[in-house]
Amino acid sequence: MNQLSKVDLVGVGLNATDTLIRLPHYPGLGSKVEFRSTDILPGGQVATAVAACQHWGLRTRYVGKIGDDTAAAIHRAEFERLGVETHLLTAPGCASQLAVILVDDAGERTVLWKRDNRLTLLPEELQREWISQARALHLDGHDTAAAVVAAGWARDAGIPVIADLDDLYPGIEDLLGKIDFLITSRDIPGRLTGEWDLRKSLPAVRSRYGCRLTAATLGQEGVLAWDGSHFHYAPAFRVPPLDTTGAGDIFHAGFIYGLLQGWPLPRQLDFACAAAALNCTAAGARGGIQSVKNIEELIATGPRHPSAFDLSHGGADSNPLSS
Repeated sequence: MNQLSKVDLVGVGLNATDTLIRLPHYPGLGSKVEFRSTDILPGGQVATAVAACQHWGLRTRYVGKIGDDTAAAIHRAEFERLGVETHLLTAPGCASQLAVILVDDAGERTVLWKRDNRLTLLPEELQREWISQARALHLDGHDTAAAVVAAGWARDAGIPVIADLDDLYPGIEDLLGKIDFLITSRDIPGRLTGEWDLRKSLPAVRSRYGCRLTAATLGQEGVLAWDGSHFHYAPAFRVPPLDTTGAGDIFHAGFIYGLLQGWPLPRQLDFACAAAALNCTAAGARGGIQSVKNIEELIATGPRHPSAFDLSHGGADSNPLSS
């Protein structure tokens, strides 16, 4: 077997085939609503983040599992088009993960998804070289046992581990202690600690698991991060939203891109917020991935949503971060 070349980022985690249905409004129970359009597009947390980083010029590798259906062909073709090195394991006689996403005229989306248990990525299906020959590892933690193994190999090789957690999967405690940069959805720090004020739960999570950074993404309120000594806050950028699908995935990609450039944390957070905002201006998880130049232009000139966190006094206003 030929030695793998080193890449900037390896992603181990979910892919999905998204059936995107645009609606004027979310349907009520028992109603009939004429939809505006329907599209079948590639998505998935880690797969989308890897695709964005490849788009911005990083060398990337993706490790994940697919079925043996037409959806699998969509993923293979898209990764090939982008130039992503892929290690796609196939579950025979199995459908790939599917998501049906309803998007209303405000750009808000509702996700319905299905994933066959046979798509579970197993630890024994991984190869250490896939992980060790990279500058960073990105995980979503869904297939937790495999994620724990990958994170352990990364730690052994001195490779930073970034995680995008939107749920607490069985066995997640074994993974959390191996994560360097833990960036979660708003509710995860509270669910881990029982403390719903992020000013308390983010430091508590960092202290408990030894992460270098803990952060929570807050939608239109931006992102709050704790580095062990200071909070860092970046308000979200104000754009006309078409579809918020994939915003969190692109945020993580932007954070990883900035991390690998060696940028200071505030610039990483600004870049991630801007990349995520621009992605919301087009349909699909990857529809609005913009160039680095366009992202930097939004940072320089774009309006932002009102700040939800006031760093000047070391505190936050009462409603958005503790709700």
